[in-house]
Amino acid sequence: MRIGAHAGVHSEQGALRGEHPGRSRSPVIKVHDLAWLEFEKPDLAAAEIFAHAFGFQTVTRTADELQLRGANAGAPCVLIRRGTQTRFRGIAFTAHDDLDVYTLAEAHGAPTSPLPKSLGGVSVQLADPGGIPVKVVAGLHPLPELPTQLPHEFNFGRQVSRINTTQRPPRTAAVVQRLGHVVMQSSKYLEALNWYLDNLGLIVSDFLYFPGQRGRGPTMSFIRCDRGSVPADHHTLALALGPANRYVHSAYQVTDLDALAAGGEYLCAQGYFRSWGIGRHIQGSQIFDYWRDPDGFLVEHFADGDVFDNSLEPGWAPFTASGLAQWGPPATADFLGTSPKHARHEVVSMITGLREKNEFDVKRLIGLLKVATS
Repeated sequence: MRIGAHAGVHSEQGALRGEHPGRSRSPVIKVHDLAWLEFEKPDLAAAEIFAHAFGFQTVTRTADELQLRGANAGAPCVLIRRGTQTRFRGIAFTAHDDLDVYTLAEAHGAPTSPLPKSLGGVSVQLADPGGIPVKVVAGLHPLPELPTQLPHEFNFGRQVSRINTTQRPPRTAAVVQRLGHVVMQSSKYLEALNWYLDNLGLIVSDFLYFPGQRGRGPTMSFIRCDRGSVPADHHTLALALGPANRYVHSAYQVTDLDALAAGGEYLCAQGYFRSWGIGRHIQGSQIFDYWRDPDGFLVEHFADGDVFDNSLEPGWAPFTASGLAQWGPPATADFLGTSPKHARHEVVSMITGLREKNEFDVKRLIGLLKVATS
């Protein structure tokens, strides 16, 4: 028996009786959005060159830190600090106000601390069950809005509005407008999912399950902010079960398909590597284009994503490579992590994951391996 108010709206399948509801009954707070992502990299110069080609603008550049922003008003969306190795250092979410930060801190017995003067505001530092650092922040100094690429005027079949003018989108860097979402892998997927729902008030838009394993529960979730009747991105955070606790990719909004495609041509001309694209996703509907930065991190340009208010219940679907896109080229080995250059790392990760006490067991490994070929 299917239940859920979404039936026939955004997903072919709804929840079965007794399945995960996709939201907490009484969350500690409800975060408003993503603030930024934090990284460490040895070469800030190379990181900044790629960032400009990808479409970011520099806020601050010192010998030890690089702050990058999109064109929308708000905080920097990527913070990169100099380090001896390349690694992901955590996620920051914005709370509605300082009181929410203090409420969350009190619930966890954690101290609050002022953010650097360049950012302003207050934060509390936590960690999810997989050990991923999670900040919640409020009271930031907002950066002013910057110019962005204007959407084109289109002729749609019999609906003609563009007359005596041409379309000539320039092959320049696509202007990043904002940070849209981050995708994480967790060996403690269900525990981590419940942590984000219970503490940050996030709600699930769509669940995926390994082929043939729905009875064991979901293994990926696309999770949005709960802003009540105000629509939010289909997913701000996506969380997947896997052998390690790690960053998978992050996504940054651009104006439209022309900006995304022309920006991709520009990145190609600069010698950067396209991982997968261009296509349109199913969960979230975004037009996407994935790239590898010089340090191997996967980053996405996206446009035309879904937005949901809090009235829609989760959809359910099998987790398959072919089910990741409505149209576009097949998901690549690089994107799926099955290419030869990733093979050794992935094998070591799987062996390590199976040895540790977590949710990733042999049956889940078999399900994960089926994803890439299904």
